[in-house]
Amino acid sequence: MDSDAIPSLFASLHIPANHTSVGLSNLVASNAEAKALFHHKRLPEVGWSDVHIQRLLFELSVLDTNCEETVKCQLSSSASAGKFTHRWTGAGEREGRIYSTLVSQRHYGLGHGIGRSGDVMEAQPKAVGSSALLRLALRLILDAVRRGAGLNGNSGKGNQPSGPAANGTLLPVCTGMSIALVLSGLRDRAKKIDGVVSDSKPERNVVLWSRIDQKSCYKAILAAGLKCVVLPTRAHPDTDEVSTDLDALQSALSKYGNEILAVITTTSCFCPRVPDEVDKVAKTIKLWNDERPGAGVSHVINHAYGLQCQATNKLLNRACTIGRVDAIICSTDKNFLVPVGGAPILSPDSSVVESISKNYPGRASASPVIDLFITLLSMGLEGYKKVLEERRRLTGLFQSQLERIAEKFGERTLKCPRNTISFGMTLDKLVCVESEQNSDAGVALKEQNKQITKFGSMLFTRCVSGTRVVAKNETKTISGHTFVGFGSSHDSYSHAYMTAACAVGLGEAEMNEFFARLDKSLKDYCAKRDKDRKRRAKKSAQDVDEEMSKVAISA
Repeated sequence: MDSDAIPSLFASLHIPANHTSVGLSNLVASNAEAKALFHHKRLPEVGWSDVHIQRLLFELSVLDTNCEETVKCQLSSSASAGKFTHRWTGAGEREGRIYSTLVSQRHYGLGHGIGRSGDVMEAQPKAVGSSALLRLALRLILDAVRRGAGLNGNSGKGNQPSGPAANGTLLPVCTGMSIALVLSGLRDRAKKIDGVVSDSKPERNVVLWSRIDQKSCYKAILAAGLKCVVLPTRAHPDTDEVSTDLDALQSALSKYGNEILAVITTTSCFCPRVPDEVDKVAKTIKLWNDERPGAGVSHVINHAYGLQCQATNKLLNRACTIGRVDAIICSTDKNFLVPVGGAPILSPDSSVVESISKNYPGRASASPVIDLFITLLSMGLEGYKKVLEERRRLTGLFQSQLERIAEKFGERTLKCPRNTISFGMTLDKLVCVESEQNSDAGVALKEQNKQITKFGSMLFTRCVSGTRVVAKNETKTISGHTFVGFGSSHDSYSHAYMTAACAVGLGEAEMNEFFARLDKSLKDYCAKRDKDRKRRAKKSAQDVDEEMSKVAISA
């Protein structure tokens, strides 16, 4: 409703002018905030109210075509009346039609999705409201990671954007699928730069992946139709950390040369794995590429939930300054507390972002973008900084509580100072002594691992989620590749252990309850273990007595 016309319209209803002016001031203030959002394209300092956000969403929805009524409503009313009463008619195979009123309300009538078949960021003529929402959501998240998380994206030389968050796109899929799409976009870009494939210019179909024991990244490489070369990790001699093997990277670069499309490193990981030394990797790749013409080897960083860690973000800033970084893949759910299904892709290079956006096949779901847009407006910059600061505050408390419990049960926490999100505790004394003394080492290890896995099941049945219990020397085969010591990202990690994360969104009360349940679970497990040990010892003694009796009788 036009605010200029409201006074006369309300006067016709005999509403006093002074009453109207009070209400009108709210509308004017709301309109001013919305205008400021579009003008500055930055997070509001203070988060908006739910009513304010919903109003904006419905206004954007009205700008899309075919959003007036659900199909169900048309079938029940318009058809029986024999007259079509809406402004738009649709004669295409996809007209944003929604059957369920509940579904339409859930999406605020925004049913056309985002992008077009040629580019996920391209404006959609039938969905100008959705297109505006997408572009605005991207600008808001870039602002959040720059001013909130601390990733650089400021203007560099010649007033050109620079740093890891200089450019970006939004993909409405999970982190793993986003990695596949990023690699596909980089492959297309490399083909354009390298030109015709020949003996001297082989196809770039190899990805070097610094090992991290999460299935999605490895599968993403294969899903993109590429060959994955798993680079081993290095166990740190002075701590419990597992990290980048730079010598293995250098050897692989020499071995595969111009066949390499990209190197993938990871900054958010489960303890004892710590963030890859992405600055050193970036520098190594830059030096390698400087000696060779063409597209060169790209560097992709899996930064899934790393935005919440200030130290890791500083590492990314340094990597982009001293070396080569092409794409940084983040997760919306892990960093911004929304449902799974979205990924911001950041890059210092606008041409990389363009290649990735154009590589997305077909139109995309607007649902993850709507969720992100609502959340960012609800948080505001102040709210986003607050959840980041709360995580930092709880980190010290989290570590001290884990250390207390570990010491209580004769264990210790893993020394991994470069991982400030995931923390570990050894479980070396959780197994029975008898299984350790088994004459068959393979049988003994299998029994130990079985007992350790049972402890993980005990935690889950007591409503503790998110922890990982990792046994020693487990193997897992994924798409033909066997990972030895799976879970620890190392072939021969020396401890059985469990991990727990102090991640964004965790509250102090929830943290305290987790440690209370962990304490109780360990206590109950050890009591049951000791009871079983005594029972086996008693049975063993009885078996010896029976055997001695048989010997005596036969004598």
